[in-house]
Amino acid sequence: MNGVCRNCIRIIEFTLILSVFSMVISREGSAIVFPDKVLKIYQFPANMIPRIDGSTEDWDIVPDEYTYGTDMLLDVENDRNGKVDPDDLDVVVKVGWVKGMNRLYFLYEAYDNYWDFEDDDLHNDMFELSVDGDLSGGEFIYDEMEAEDGTIRRIAKKNSHAQNYHICTPAVGKSTAMVWNCPSWLNKMPYMNCVCSYDFKHGESGKLIMECWITPFDIISFENPGSSVESRLTENDIIGLSWLIADWDGPGERHALPSLSHTVLQVHNASYLRAFKLMPLDEQFLKTLEAHYTFKILDNYDRVAAFTDLSHGDISSWRWDFGDGTTSNEQNPIHQFANNGYLGAHTVKLTITGFEGISSYTTLMEVIFK
Repeated sequence: MNGVCRNCIRIIEFTLILSVFSMVISREGSAIVFPDKVLKIYQFPANMIPRIDGSTEDWDIVPDEYTYGTDMLLDVENDRNGKVDPDDLDVVVKVGWVKGMNRLYFLYEAYDNYWDFEDDDLHNDMFELSVDGDLSGGEFIYDEMEAEDGTIRRIAKKNSHAQNYHICTPAVGKSTAMVWNCPSWLNKMPYMNCVCSYDFKHGESGKLIMECWITPFDIISFENPGSSVESRLTENDIIGLSWLIADWDGPGERHALPSLSHTVLQVHNASYLRAFKLMPLDEQFLKTLEAHYTFKILDNYDRVAAFTDLSHGDISSWRWDFGDGTTSNEQNPIHQFANNGYLGAHTVKLTITGFEGISSYTTLMEVIFK
């Protein structure tokens, strides 16, 4: 590899390190409530993705430690700041994700002594989700501005960095959800799906099961989905997430407003969300030794790529075959390809060795240079 290319790689490596360091500082510096208590999001195996059918069976594999109940909520309606009476409202929430998919899955099971959902407006029992996929924090619904007469006006934001979903439980003759101050495509397929299962009528008591998934966005553009930026959900990352429940019991004010963040500010300010960690797969779904990796193109002109080992198990050695006549025994090599490959693409094989044996993983002409 020539000296110029080495210098380029050093600069790229240094830039990447600074970028990662900045991201870590940003994430750790973001304001969240209860920062010493990180909650967990269960990772479903790719062959066990929950069906959105209003049934709980797909969630039976989720351990109890991923279950968040009524005891974690605080009723913040009119600054009441009291515990929720489970005889009035009793809920269980589970959250999941699937590696490689920018979706958050939710199971919401709720008993209510009075289900309220017959009005045509926002007077509806609701499960209200707020999510900040990149922990950017801050106000995401409106800005406050002082008018000439000294009064404070709220100006709606039109490009949101976090989202608030008012999910109707249940939705009868109306939209499944209102996504506050976001374009109307966000609460529909292929960005959201939701199903409620129940056998009660308006005003009756009973149990509701709601399953849904949402797609969080770091940037919501009103132009179109293509101008927006989905949140990249990555294993072991921390995201901002919280929920509250709008509990109506007939005409008048809400009966209760239980909040996981213990503040109503969570509905419009991402700094008042809870920290949730995107967990790895449970050990029961992992092989004792399995090779895997990802890569990033660093330089299309000089054909340089960085490879990151994602293998699992007790590993003693790595061997990379880059398909251009060269190999490497580094765990995470940066490689300059010796030729252009076939149509500018390369097949790369990683073989790992450990106590449990040997495992290999090959990407088939996926390393492509422009």
